[in-house]
Amino acid sequence: MTGSVDRAVAGAGRKSVRRKVLVGAAALVMLAGGGASIAHGAADGPDDGGHTAHGAGSAGGSADGKALEDEKASEVGMVGGASRSGGFWMRADGVFSPPGSFVPSDALTYDTGLVPAAARIEITQYADRSTTRVGTRLKGLVPNRAYGMHVHTSPCAADPASAGPHYQHRASATADPANEVWLDFRTDRNGDGGAEARHDWGFRDGGARSVIIHDVQGGAGKRIACFTVPFSS
Repeated sequence: MTGSVDRAVAGAGRKSVRRKVLVGAAALVMLAGGGASIAHGAADGPDDGGHTAHGAGSAGGSADGKALEDEKASEVGMVGGASRSGGFWMRADGVFSPPGSFVPSDALTYDTGLVPAAARIEITQYADRSTTRVGTRLKGLVPNRAYGMHVHTSPCAADPASAGPHYQHRASATADPANEVWLDFRTDRNGDGGAEARHDWGFRDGGARSVIIHDVQGGAGKRIACFTVPFSS
């Protein structure tokens, strides 16, 4: 009798271990693959009616499950679509991490002293026949500090130089905010900041691919962070 009980306990233990391994593997897959979500929707601008995508498993689930999917989907990713007025809007969100991190990110920090890992960035774009509006909001940076930011021509990579030069409406040897998209900002006491730039011209198709954060405001400065952004022409 004692031997039967021991075998039953051992069998239950093995099943418990297998369940824990499977749950752990599933969690790892979710961590590695759940870092971004994409959705599209119609609205008149980036703050009017856009909805972030939900995971396929949220349909028909409990209220708590749907709230969790909403929270995960809103962490990083891109939403956008055509507006009712004939324009286009886009919003992209990212969480900064150093190059080579276990979970890849479109937002890279090259100086964690100025742009800490887990700081957040949001970029919005609204474009119609006559106007292009680009905005940014950031959280978790150094409080009460000035930063520079510009739209650049290429995606981010481990090498800060990979993002290329500033995007320019017309080729010019000088940098200026009328011919480029400057988003210089200053953080508040909480390390949050934001800026917006408006132009009467739009991006060339595929010509604007990222934003670079610099350690100083103006036309230059050290590249301390980068966020790859799917700007629309």
